[in-house]
Amino acid sequence: MIDMWPASPSTLHALIAVAIVAAAIGQVSAQGGSTAIPQHSSPMRYGAGWVCDKGFREVTGACIAIEVPANAYATNLGYGRGWECNWGHIETRAACVAIKAPANGYVTDASFGTGWKCDRGYLARNEACIAIQVPENGYLTDTSAGSGWECERGYRADGPACIAIEVPRNGYLLQSTYGSDWRCDRGYRTSSNACIRMVLPENAHLNYSGNDWECNRPYRKQRDRCFLQ
Repeated sequence: MIDMWPASPSTLHALIAVAIVAAAIGQVSAQGGSTAIPQHSSPMRYGAGWVCDKGFREVTGACIAIEVPANAYATNLGYGRGWECNWGHIETRAACVAIKAPANGYVTDASFGTGWKCDRGYLARNEACIAIQVPENGYLTDTSAGSGWECERGYRADGPACIAIEVPRNGYLLQSTYGSDWRCDRGYRTSSNACIRMVLPENAHLNYSGNDWECNRPYRKQRDRCFLQ
């Protein structure tokens, strides 16, 4: 049988110190084994960290509920206001207000602009849809910009009217609405508002446009004639 002798005071103090250190090491180890995340959050699917649940946003390490106004829904974005207005509503002073399209108009996506557009044949003017006045020899376009109408082929816009284009003899109308309204036939050149027949010098031919000429190879153009170099 082994005799148990009373430990000295110095030995007792040493044992107590060892026990305190061991307890501290165990506590630190336990804390390092798990990472605390705030309420209303979830661990990130990849890597370390966490992310706030939908309807909450991170503020100084905590997930705070987002105040979503009426006629709106919470987004799952970590930036911005955290909510968007429902279809048919537009954000006004942190609230979602129903879009009211004027007569002869309809509701559209409110992400850009007023959230409404005018029906075809109408233009937006001062929160209203005004009927487009199409002149004689004109037609409606599919764009909401400008006047909303264009002139038919053979006519050009002159203020609120469509005026007939005067095509000179030996000329023809162009399809393009830019630049001149007409062009001279091949073999003719524009001179003021007329088409003048071209007279080619010797050893020359009409160019690709048909409204000018160039010299046959190996001749070179000098003024109005073609010379051998």
